[in-house]
Amino acid sequence: MAPRILVGTRKGTFLVEKAAGGWRPRLVGHAGTGVNYVAADPHTGRLWALLGHGHWGAKLSISDDGGGTWTDAPAQIKYPEGARFIAQDMYEDASSEFGVGWRISTKPATLQKLWCIAFGPSGRVYVGTIPGGLFESRDGGATFSLNLPLWNHESRGGDLSGGDGKAETKWFGTPASEGGDFAPGIHSIAVDPRDGDHIRIGVSTAGVIETRDGGQTWHPRNKGMTMDHSPEPEAEWGHDVHAIDQCHGAPDHIWQQNHAGVFYSNDGAASWRKVSRPEQGVHFGFPVSADADDGRVAWLVPGRSDQQRMAIDGSLFVARTEDGGETWKQLRDGLPQESAYDVVYRHSLANRDGVVAFGTTTGNLYVSDDRGDRFTAVAHNLPPIYSVRIA
Repeated sequence: MAPRILVGTRKGTFLVEKAAGGWRPRLVGHAGTGVNYVAADPHTGRLWALLGHGHWGAKLSISDDGGGTWTDAPAQIKYPEGARFIAQDMYEDASSEFGVGWRISTKPATLQKLWCIAFGPSGRVYVGTIPGGLFESRDGGATFSLNLPLWNHESRGGDLSGGDGKAETKWFGTPASEGGDFAPGIHSIAVDPRDGDHIRIGVSTAGVIETRDGGQTWHPRNKGMTMDHSPEPEAEWGHDVHAIDQCHGAPDHIWQQNHAGVFYSNDGAASWRKVSRPEQGVHFGFPVSADADDGRVAWLVPGRSDQQRMAIDGSLFVARTEDGGETWKQLRDGLPQESAYDVVYRHSLANRDGVVAFGTTTGNLYVSDDRGDRFTAVAHNLPPIYSVRIA
């Protein structure tokens, strides 16, 4: 069966399929609605869309006929009464060393964004949210519950349901929330295909966190990562992970695009090695996609910098490594090499069976049938693209 490309955009869900020798996109649902993420459950074939209604808020939508029809999911994500978190809101402060200060407060948790979804065996479905809650279902999405051991983890102040206490948090915020709050967010969920109880998540901003017992206990996995912008660059917590992706066939190989560069692990995130190559244009960016079979192979789409979030020098390219990040090849064939100011969000790059696809905030969708050696522009006028997955 030919792969299908699922695209979530600011104004709807698109399905991209191959026809008459080329890829053709069509709108299949949620017209006019923000779609943060679209993915297919590999165990059931059900499509899931994570919506961000400007007026109605966040909602889960499902399709059991390949995108022909969509309905609200039987259960929606909602924070339980009494769930609270410590918020750190940044403000300008000319008197401080870094020019910013922080206002600390404890807030009731309300759902600000459905950010990512992942699937495990036996009907398990996981949803990552802002403000940093992991919701899980053990019945195929019929019910969801907040993972309390992670929510009440000591790194974010412990159990705050009884009051503010004197807790401190090591989870900082992300500006990606739809309500504008600077709150933490879970953007990556990697379920080990060998063991459904073994899960890693990426948190902006905290780091990579792992459970080996189905979510009963959680531990940081940030050894070897650095924060160049921090007075404590090797601190255990506070890392601004942009995205993580694991190799399905060799899950101990994990790739990470980080605010501070590109990192790679070949020991199951027990340690990380920085594989940025600024001289090759590989350092800052948002997405990363690992090959399904060879853990040493990965793709990313670099950006210029945090201050200038656009293609480098006005030319767009994809970077591919085949040796664990020792070297990177710039793939430019078929991509614009002048007057390009695209940004590719963290969920907007994917690969499968030799197909590499990515979409940009300027509504451009590019697909390659040969692992990125040559790209074709599939669309130029889509709404800003939030996610690209291949099913």
